[in-house]
Amino acid sequence: MVLDQGTSRNQQDAASGQPADKGHAGHTIELRVPSRLGYEKVAMNAAASVAHLMGFCEERVEDLKTAVAEACINAMEHGNKFDDSLTVGVILSMGPSSLEVKVTDTGEGPSRSVAEAPHVPDIDKKMHEQEQARGMGMFLIQALVDEAEWVSTPASGSYARMVIRLRPDK
Repeated sequence: MVLDQGTSRNQQDAASGQPADKGHAGHTIELRVPSRLGYEKVAMNAAASVAHLMGFCEERVEDLKTAVAEACINAMEHGNKFDDSLTVGVILSMGPSSLEVKVTDTGEGPSRSVAEAPHVPDIDKKMHEQEQARGMGMFLIQALVDEAEWVSTPASGSYARMVIRLRPDK
């Protein structure tokens, strides 16, 4: 399922003429999974493996795993309507101190208002069945990563973009 491992260690940084690689910086890994529940675990485990290689602490790896799984399930359900002939793309881009993850699908993406201000769930209402138990994905993603955005590109689908840093700003 791995399609590309991106930049080689010998490529030069255009601005400085120095090698671009700082550990894993500049490397990209792409994979595609069917829009079928269970395959989010493949993406989640791939992201966790990359984060471990980059030196993320276990707590940050667990945050990343949950965020990636949620984004993949959202893409499968809302973007691709669980059509397993359609794939969910996962692009892992390694920077010197962060990992960017894009999860792509063929759908329209959330409405602009939802993407800019995802619903803040009321946990008490959910526990007392006054609200649906579901519907926490975007909220969880925002809470677990350092940056999150949802982008709709009508011609090619939509994507969730997440960034998690080795040492998050406090």
